[in-house]
Order: sequence, then structure tokens, then C-alpha cells
Amino acid sequence: MTKDTDILCIGSVLWDVIGRSASHMQQGSDVPGRITRLPGGVAMNIAMTLVRFGMSPTLLTAIGQDPEGHELVDSCRQLGMITDHIYRSEDLPTDRYMAVEGANGLIAAIADAHSLEAAGTKILLSLQDGSLGSEKAPFQGLVALDGNLTQQLLQDIALSSTFTLADLRVAPASPGKAERLMPFLAQSRGTLYVNLIEANILCQTEFEGSAAAAQGLLSRGAHRVLVTDGGNPATEADATDLITQTPPEVLVTRVTGAGDTFMAAHIAAEAAGENRDAALNRALLAAATYVSGETPL
Repeated sequence: MTKDTDILCIGSVLWDVIGRSASHMQQGSDVPGRITRLPGGVAMNIAMTLVRFGMSPTLLTAIGQDPEGHELVDSCRQLGMITDHIYRSEDLPTDRYMAVEGANGLIAAIADAHSLEAAGTKILLSLQDGSLGSEKAPFQGLVALDGNLTQQLLQDIALSSTFTLADLRVAPASPGKAERLMPFLAQSRGTLYVNLIEANILCQTEFEGSAAAAQGLLSRGAHRVLVTDGGNPATEADATDLITQTPPEVLVTRVTGAGDTFMAAHIAAEAAGENRDAALNRALLAAATYVSGETPL
């Protein structure tokens, strides 16, 4: 690990614009509710949870030098993240995510991460210039990586010697981007955090539950996986063991960021030395508490 950080969070850091209503919604619904704008993105959500667990995450992402970008970077610093290695583009605007949630869950969402995708390898310069690592001295430590990066960049990371000594933890960001994780299956690199839908997409089949999905991913070449399925049992597995636990029952009041909270809590638990059973239990509890609305946004 580097002197200043416990973990690198690589991926999307943007503004979340979330509309929430207590009503059940469907296409065409027009209902009262609340609209919030908060720092978000997969890498950001993971980093925020890691900070709550006492860790010091370093962000590797692309943020514009527009007013929204300056405000976002300031917010990241105030929340306890290390922002020294963020790529600040003069030409690209700060990314945004917009979602609508009802009492029946996520209705629709659009992720505009075009600036992150356009920045490409520029967000990784500090891992090559000696700031955080170099070709001769690769970064050693935890890395949380999200699938908002381009397919090509994720493939390069899966093959790169830059990450040879890193403990890679990878999430697809959304079912629509799940296939971007295929290089990590092909190379048997990293720990993959996916939900059942994303596991189905990666394996091009329909699994009956998280345990079957975990086994399917391992047979496809995955090194280690964690598969969640909402309020149904979740599974953590590698070639040596398979552990399944059922999350606590809670009233769901929000869903955006739940998977990121689960991943971050699991990483923090293992970083603190907890065993596999305890780490999975802690992650499920953290995610359940999050969706119930009992933790700060």
C-alpha cells in the first residue's frame, strides 16, 4: 500500500440526481416526491462507505474543470477522500447520473459517464509515473474498480502488469455494463461483485439463485465472486469454498448505491481481518441498513 491510502477507488465519480417517491410507479407515472443532487458514481459510493468504516480511499477518475467539477472535488475532500490523483480535464464536462425510484424500486436510470470513458488511460497515470506505482514497482494493495470504464480499458487492466500485485475488487456498475467484466473471467483476475442479473448476463444463462450463479461464474474462469440477489440469499465463493447467507429483512426505501455499499463493507471487513463468514455477514447487514434508509445518503 502507498503511504497515503488504504485503497484505490477507480471509476466513476459524478453527481447523482435522484428522484424518489413513496408511490408505486410505472412508465408514464407523474407523482410527488423529492429530488436530490449528491456526489455519486460507483467509485464514489464505494469510497464514501469505506470512509465510514475508517479507511482512506484515493480516487482515480476524471472530473471536469467546470463549476460542477470544482464543487464535486471539494465535496470529495470534505468527505475524507484523497483527490490528489484525479485527472482534471479542461475539455470534458463533469459526468452525471439520473435515476427515478418509487416504492416498487428503481424505475429507470441513465448514467452519463462519457467524460470518464473519453479520459481513458489518463486516469491511471499516477500508477505509472511513480506517484502511486510504476512498471518496476507496481501498486501493492486494494483496488476497487468499477465497470464504467470502457471495455478496452478494462481489458487492458485485466492484462496489465500495473495491477499484477494489486488485490483487485471489481464491480460492473450496472447490468447493462456487466459484459465489460469478461476479461477478468478470461484472465481469472480479481474478485467480482455482481448481482444475479449481472451473473446471468456474464454466463449467458438463467440461474435459480446466487449459489448456482457463483458456481457458474467460477466454471467460466472467475477467480473469486460475490453474488447478491436483493433480499434473497447471497453467495461468496472461490475454488476452495462456497458460503451462502440470507440478508436481514428490511423495508426498502432506496436502492441506488446498495450494491456499492455491499462491496465496500465487504472490502472493509476483510481489510480489518474478519474471516469470510463474518465479512459476508457484515456486508449484507450494511447493505440492508442502507436500503432501509437508516444511514446517511
